[in-house]
Amino acid sequence: MHLPALPDLPAVSYVMPVLNEEGFLERAVRTILAQDYAGAKEIVLALGPSTDRSDAIAAALAEEDPRVRLVGNPDRDIPAGLNRAIAASRHPIVVRVDAHSELTPDYTRLGVEILGRERAANVGGVMRAAGDGDVQRAIARGYNSPYGLGGGAYHGDGAAGEAESAYLGIFRREAIEAVGGYDREILRGEDWELNLRIRRAGGRVWFSPALGVTYWPRASFADLARQFFATGTWRAVLVRKYGRANPWRFFAPGALVLGLAVSALALALLLAGVLPWASGWPVLLAPMAAYLVGIGVAVARIPAQHGPRDRVLTAATLVTMHLTWGAGFLRGIVFGGGRVFGRGRVVDRSRV
Repeated sequence: MHLPALPDLPAVSYVMPVLNEEGFLERAVRTILAQDYAGAKEIVLALGPSTDRSDAIAAALAEEDPRVRLVGNPDRDIPAGLNRAIAASRHPIVVRVDAHSELTPDYTRLGVEILGRERAANVGGVMRAAGDGDVQRAIARGYNSPYGLGGGAYHGDGAAGEAESAYLGIFRREAIEAVGGYDREILRGEDWELNLRIRRAGGRVWFSPALGVTYWPRASFADLARQFFATGTWRAVLVRKYGRANPWRFFAPGALVLGLAVSALALALLLAGVLPWASGWPVLLAPMAAYLVGIGVAVARIPAQHGPRDRVLTAATLVTMHLTWGAGFLRGIVFGGGRVFGRGRVVDRSRV
């Protein structure tokens, strides 16, 4: 992939899909407008059929600042919205942003510098989850811990270097266009899939811990479960499509769910007397026992917890993440993605 040298202060297009984000949208857009980057900027919001005040908030922002532009996204899906926003944008640097994310003030300036210095096709940084209430803070702790999500460099503060994928991303437009944009058939995991195609085309995906994004996760366990079931389902779709290109860690939650199912069945049969305790059958309880010990160790090590309630909520977060992701993965392996979205977001009224 040939990428010409960047000019000084190239103009930047920020693209954002929006669906039912009334509690987050204005703050997200204002963090973009407040970027300490001297180059030209525009923001293109791809508006899905929201049922809240998102469209009205977007219209007010566009009226207030001509750099904010609006396009429709009747398909609702994130990849379709991103493609529409990119098509409507004009500048050589494309920055993906989400309504529930907030950029640090130096995000664009540092990202464009790194993009040019490393001759990268895409640059991403660290996703730092944050929360307002006890439950959302617990969910944020799960996001920020390797015991919750694990694996990807953008969930921690690792060393700068080439990466498998990037959170959100600061792209060269040429790189996106060279691979045909986001795959509209991949409704979750679209970032990883796009970055895979960029890497296969010879582009560099770069991670830098100097770049920070605040992410506001779901604020309830029900919403978290729906989100992670959908994420696991679509990761399985990517496994079906790309096979060994997927890291081994993506198989772990599905294996965990299978192991726990075996343990649960064995426990039920042992308690019912169908299987004798004085035999080798209790060994089937090992996956459950090992997982419970693992959760205990994780809860003991995760920082920023204050008292027993926080620890219980952290444990509930980890179990919800692991089991719903794993169940979704198994569902996706067998049945494919179907129409599993998990996109619903309950608005936190304290942030409206």
